[in-house]
Amino acid sequence: MTRLSAAIAALIGTIACLFTSVPLRADAPPRRVVSMNLCTDQLAMLTAAPGQLQSVSYLASDPQSSVLSDEARRFAVNHGLAEEIFMMRPDLVLAGTFTSRASVAMLKRLGFRVEQFPPAYSFDEIRAQIRRMGDLLGRAERAEELVEELDRRLTATPEPGETPWRPLAALHFANSYTVGSGTLSSEVVARAGLENLGSRLGLTGTIRLPLEILVVSTPDLIVGGTRYESSAPALAYQTFEHPALRAVLQGRAMTAVPDKYWVCGAPFTAEAVRILADAAAPLSPRKSFAP
Repeated sequence: MTRLSAAIAALIGTIACLFTSVPLRADAPPRRVVSMNLCTDQLAMLTAAPGQLQSVSYLASDPQSSVLSDEARRFAVNHGLAEEIFMMRPDLVLAGTFTSRASVAMLKRLGFRVEQFPPAYSFDEIRAQIRRMGDLLGRAERAEELVEELDRRLTATPEPGETPWRPLAALHFANSYTVGSGTLSSEVVARAGLENLGSRLGLTGTIRLPLEILVVSTPDLIVGGTRYESSAPALAYQTFEHPALRAVLQGRAMTAVPDKYWVCGAPFTAEAVRILADAAAPLSPRKSFAP
């Protein structure tokens, strides 16, 4: 046996020895939970019992991305790597369906219980995911409290009535991206009483919107992310400086929804609805710039 083979055999033996101490899945609620996805981080922080959640992803501490950035600093940080999560010996790993796929596959092969959450694209899906998190953590009662909080915060913003006209909102983000139907952002826009330009154009998902189309669409409200609150230069925002867009922006209503309020679905998503509804309130057909 070569030295390399011997070293590999020794490593495998060490891993096997460590693995025997990993708790097996039981009917009792998990005691050592690790989350490796921003959205599951926040749902778990909101739902878990004290001491139940051990680690969250590094993104959870970013105030631009996470509503619970201060809370996240109380937990150990992970970067979605299988080896670091392995050493934490969790009895439940929470992950997203589109992130850290190699790590998720490795952890599953090692026998860890991994539960994956897809992105939430509607308020009904947010409610379902909150309840699922409650079931996984043995915290169903707490989950219902969070669902009630979401509904209470949504109720604070009156639902749009049946009117023949709704302000047209153009979502304009870095690299000229917008969102169409089938997204949480589009759901938020509709709940706030606005019409999403991306949906009107028949777009779905997250997609680039040519500047020419944005200009000729003459939206009543332009919705950006944190760029509208920052002057930091970046090539991703070069279209924001285009003379044609600047001409469109003159006289148009603008608002910014911080990304953290609608990247993930949770009770705080209602804050994005409130921000947009407040921006739409002064608009009327008389003040609309649409031809």
